[in-house]
Amino acid sequence: MTQTLHRFVTDRADIRRARWETADAGALPEGGVRVRIDAFALTANNITYAAFGEAMSYWAFFPTGDAATGHVPVWGFATVVESRLPALAEGERLYGYWPIASHATLLPGKVREGGFVDVSPHRAKLPAVYNHYRRCAADPGYDAAREAEQALLQPLFTTAFLIDDFLHDQGVFGARQVLLSSASSKTAYATAFCLARRADAVATLGLTSPAHAAFVRHLGCYAGVAEYGQVATLDAGVPSVFVDFNGSPAVRAAVHGRFGDQLHYSCAVGVTDWAAFAGAGPGAGKALPGPRPVFFFAPAQIEKRSADWGPAGLQARIGEAWGAFVRRVSDPARPWLHVAHGHGPEAIARTYTALAEGHVEPRDGHMLHMT
Repeated sequence: MTQTLHRFVTDRADIRRARWETADAGALPEGGVRVRIDAFALTANNITYAAFGEAMSYWAFFPTGDAATGHVPVWGFATVVESRLPALAEGERLYGYWPIASHATLLPGKVREGGFVDVSPHRAKLPAVYNHYRRCAADPGYDAAREAEQALLQPLFTTAFLIDDFLHDQGVFGARQVLLSSASSKTAYATAFCLARRADAVATLGLTSPAHAAFVRHLGCYAGVAEYGQVATLDAGVPSVFVDFNGSPAVRAAVHGRFGDQLHYSCAVGVTDWAAFAGAGPGAGKALPGPRPVFFFAPAQIEKRSADWGPAGLQARIGEAWGAFVRRVSDPARPWLHVAHGHGPEAIARTYTALAEGHVEPRDGHMLHMT
């Protein structure tokens, strides 16, 4: 049987332009499963996927068949509605990486108790971390009441954990301070949380816009907070590392210009200000004082630590830190996150536009439902 597919496609040349369209999902292949996408998180991280869609192959996960458009990937939950694979029955709930669409088709490899990898040919050369799907019924960390937190924060937190791990694996490059731009973003404050948990923690300084400065101070996970316009007043003699979640060439130039050779490493992670990024690229900056920015690629650190600790050892370390983070984020006395639920195509389109234009409050986490 064929399935009508409702999908949200983005203009690859201008990621602010996106629309819903209808297509034929096609016949289900032998050994494949079709899922109904139920709910997913939409954050600035997904806008980063779009901004780096070409450079980092994010458009390749869910091709639209049209070179001018792409699916922005999201993390969330789906239910098997059609299966040509005995190991996965209709009704099973899965967590993983999806397009913004009503349905998706997967080709599972070996199905294990905890999950499987999509072995569709077009995904064979893409990072394995994005191709793995968890079976919720067998996931010890799954909590139906915490689906929003899992979808909104877990992928971002994993990146944050790996940034912290990478920096400490390198001895923080001999720095005594870590500067984090877009300090109000979820990945940035998760990174600050991880950095602060260490016994040998270095100071963290959150860089943010005037509009978000009060929120960043409220978090309490940074040793200090500075607005972007104050970068020129910072102590330039402190050996520092810059972790850039903002992507703005102006912010990057200000930090490099202020610290120069005292900037021991410059790590480009994301793009919250993607319009300012404007195609400059994560490695742009040959003429900047200090080190050239280097893009942080989380799958490479996963591969390294999986070899060092074993996959189970890595997951245990991430799991322990994740538990501590969730407890802090959801502390009822002083929560860091407010989950905002949206339902239906119009709500999804509206939220995407707000994120792409930078009009979302940092405290809000948007959990979107297809119906």
